[in-house]
Amino acid sequence: MRKLLLVVCSSLLFASAAMAQGKIDTKWHCAKPATEHKLNVGDVPDHTYSIIQGTCSATASDSGFAEKTGEYTEFEETWKASMTAHGRYNVTMDNGDKVYYTYEESRPTDITKPASNKWKIVSGTGKLKGVKASGTCSGKLNADGSADWACTGTYSMGK
Repeated sequence: MRKLLLVVCSSLLFASAAMAQGKIDTKWHCAKPATEHKLNVGDVPDHTYSIIQGTCSATASDSGFAEKTGEYTEFEETWKASMTAHGRYNVTMDNGDKVYYTYEESRPTDITKPASNKWKIVSGTGKLKGVKASGTCSGKLNADGSADWACTGTYSMGK
């Protein structure tokens, strides 16, 4: 009887842990940044700091983690042919809950080269309060200033 009880309890524990985890698979289209402030550092040519803000719309999103729209604020440093950035990305889900990301990016300034970043979710609201996640995005920068990103990762629900 004890073994049966142990097996049942273990099964319930693993089942609830599995339900509290999932995957994130979202494709985003980000319009040209609405705000961009660029400052020349002045130490060498082509060294700048920038702060930009913009919005994105999910063009495809996994139904288990249905993201809808996003707003970002990003700090960039451009040094000759390379750019590094970090920022915050605030996402509104289909149900109205919010999820808050941080991300870091490093790429060439040549927009014909692919871009990528690493991200993590640091908090959420509503049903997603306590969510934690991490993953990556790969992207393409467009000549009109917009960008298209494909993002994947995994999440878990905390307390």
